[in-house]
Amino acid sequence: MNPEKFTEQILNNAVQMDASVNFQLNGNMLIVPCPWESDKEVTDGERVRYRAGIEVDADGRTRVKRYNDGKNGPKYETLYETAHAKVQMTRPQIRPYNGRRRMDEEFVYVTFKFPKKYGLALTKALYQEEADEIMSYFKTRKEETIWK
Repeated sequence: MNPEKFTEQILNNAVQMDASVNFQLNGNMLIVPCPWESDKEVTDGERVRYRAGIEVDADGRTRVKRYNDGKNGPKYETLYETAHAKVQMTRPQIRPYNGRRRMDEEFVYVTFKFPKKYGLALTKALYQEEADEIMSYFKTRKEETIWK
């Protein structure tokens, strides 16, 4: 498949694959049992909800809701790690209409996690070493870090 010729397909109305499967505009699916199976009872007379957004009625009618979680990918990118620290940045936000990045919505987070058993003196010494290492990483970055 040629990626230059790829165009995103957007549904203008609901799509019915066959008599029993309907794809709706919001991403949900509706599955209706065949008419000759209408006398069979699938559940014990009430609607059953399962994990992942699946609902089954007593007559077998099934609704599958679209899965929204994580649809945009991870929220943070890990830039750099030390033994007890992690430098993360929020994913770049790019405007769809002009392709420019939203620099005001990108943040860099530094998180330190030291075990309590290290004690105060050792924790301060390790913090100073790793903070110096992280600051030297920021100085070598190709992108400028804007401090507020």
